[in-house]
Amino acid sequence: MLLLGLAFFLGLAVGIGFWVWQQVQLNRYLGRVLQPFTSHFDKVGLPLIPRLQQEILRVKQERQDLQQSLQTYQDVLEFAPVGYLQVDEENQLLWCNQQAQKTLYLQKWQPGEVRLLLELVRSYELDHLIEQTRDWQKPETREWVFHPSCDNAAEMPKMKSLALRASSLPLPNGQVGVFLENRQPLLDINQARDRSFSDLAHELRTPLTSIRLVVETLQNRLEPPLNRWVNRLMQEVDRLISLVQSWLELTQMEANPNIQLQAKAVELRSLITSVWETLEPLAQRQNLSLTYSGPENLWIKADQARIYQVFLNLLDNSIKYSLPSTSIHVQAKILPTNNNEGNSGFSCLEINLIDSGVGFSEADLPHVFERFYRGDKARTHSPQDNNSIGAIVGNGLGLAIVQQILLAHGGSIKAMNDPETGGAWMQIQFPEVMANSLTQDYS
Repeated sequence: MLLLGLAFFLGLAVGIGFWVWQQVQLNRYLGRVLQPFTSHFDKVGLPLIPRLQQEILRVKQERQDLQQSLQTYQDVLEFAPVGYLQVDEENQLLWCNQQAQKTLYLQKWQPGEVRLLLELVRSYELDHLIEQTRDWQKPETREWVFHPSCDNAAEMPKMKSLALRASSLPLPNGQVGVFLENRQPLLDINQARDRSFSDLAHELRTPLTSIRLVVETLQNRLEPPLNRWVNRLMQEVDRLISLVQSWLELTQMEANPNIQLQAKAVELRSLITSVWETLEPLAQRQNLSLTYSGPENLWIKADQARIYQVFLNLLDNSIKYSLPSTSIHVQAKILPTNNNEGNSGFSCLEINLIDSGVGFSEADLPHVFERFYRGDKARTHSPQDNNSIGAIVGNGLGLAIVQQILLAHGGSIKAMNDPETGGAWMQIQFPEVMANSLTQDYS
């Protein structure tokens, strides 16, 4: 009996010792696991098990908060007025919102379904944008006309092409997110506005012509000082006629940039001299002069009447806004191009027209070529306004027409302020100089 008792107590002692050893080992293991989290619990001195339970509760709460935030962001994207889609590293569509489904006609795709984007949207531009974003690992933006496809022939007449703008951004694990903006409604509104203005301009031409004929008759019949009011009326009628004609001309050029271009060889220096001679009576009132620097005998291939119109408008503006007794500078130079090999007869021409006036404000510079844009009052009012010779001057359309003429020739124009004179600096890029202009080096 005694031996049985001893065996029982010995077994109990061994069991208790083994349990204590297990607890020690467990505490050491938990201590190593919780080592990153124990800094803010050291002062509390909690046992390891309660500390572990508290840490688990904290992690669960953080996970719930993150899930709630993720759901909130997804709800915002779902009902956003712009489209959003997200693809994985293999260009499989993971998720898109309602606006993206509507814009890209994604009737085949269902939430939670993972399919290759190119199977759902036949758009090379979108696919290329995503690949470029993933390769370069930086946000990209692209605009294009999207032509949707549909398997149902009956639905095709209802589907129309859309002008889209996409902004993409790289995401972790090779994923890419793309925001889609449907710009077609804005373009439709602009086209409808232009049509309305053009129709109105057409309707105004006939009554304005009739009014001018009446004013001409009154001019011949009224004696001073009454005739000065008729002269004033004639100026305003001519201004309205110029506005109507300029609007029709601009609308026509925007609809068909290459319309009525009669390109031929034009010598630039002679053209500028001819324009200045037309405007010289206005320049003499302020004692202004014109200086030209650049190659002589410089020939370009252009529509002479249109290019004359460009310099007429630009020089007239320079005269209006130049300070008295200053100069207007025209600088022409031939720039080297990257494709001269095998085509050495052609190069790029840069023309800089700089005045010494008040210049443009920084806020106006991005908008000076917009129709009817009138910016800083210092450049929108001038004592010369009532004496302009150019038919397209003073109606807010002159620079817009200049830009369209140069675009029709494959050129461009940029507005800046000259750092030396402080005046306006118009820089024209003309794509081609004829071969007989390059008989010597003007660099």
